[in-house]
Amino acid sequence: MGEAKRPWMMQVDRDAMVELLKNELELDPRRTAVVAIDMHRGHLDPLVASEPVDPEAAARVLANTSRLMWLARRCRIPVIHVVLKYRRYPTPAFERVASPFKRALDKVKQRMTGVGSTIREHNVEGSPQTEIPPELGPAEGDFVIDSKKRLSAFYGTDLEILLRVLGVDTLLLCGVNTNTCVLCTAFEASNRDMRVVVVSDCVASLYGNDLHEFALQNVARCLGWVLSLSEVEGRLACRAEDH
Repeated sequence: MGEAKRPWMMQVDRDAMVELLKNELELDPRRTAVVAIDMHRGHLDPLVASEPVDPEAAARVLANTSRLMWLARRCRIPVIHVVLKYRRYPTPAFERVASPFKRALDKVKQRMTGVGSTIREHNVEGSPQTEIPPELGPAEGDFVIDSKKRLSAFYGTDLEILLRVLGVDTLLLCGVNTNTCVLCTAFEASNRDMRVVVVSDCVASLYGNDLHEFALQNVARCLGWVLSLSEVEGRLACRAEDH
């Protein structure tokens, strides 16, 4: 007879676990906010993007996030735009190349993602890359935080203060990149004991679909919930009529 498998060697049905966890999720519009991370033209507008996502992914994210924000505003859920912006002086994006990795990329003249990608010219203040696409807003009543300089939407910004003042403990995260800024913000929110929901139709990565999918799995298995836009709409639709 073969040796019996020890408990830590047993197979775990992670898909079933993820589905069961969805039954435990409640979205209360009064305690929820949409946080749009780096949904700016620097990623999403092929005409000016300095670190562009694939055009098809950009179109998908813009269309779906527009729907998400429409629903949020109808439910009186705060919409918070967090935008990366670097100072122009003394040299463009000098704050960015303070990072050893980004400085090395700049030194070896390698682009982050391919055509159009640049280390030094990405989202410098006053550039069109820092603008929010008009289909997303900002609409009246939205909040804009444009002091983001690193991967986390919390680090170096007043996002945590704003969420606390608004009475929010549940975040609907959307944005670019799934595996960097969205994932880092998900970790940071989880560290603050917030309820984390990544809307899968409203995120994309310019680093490749493999890392996009990895990030979604990482959230769903370890940090919070990954819901499609339709699932979010289904959970909030009945309450939208009450506002």
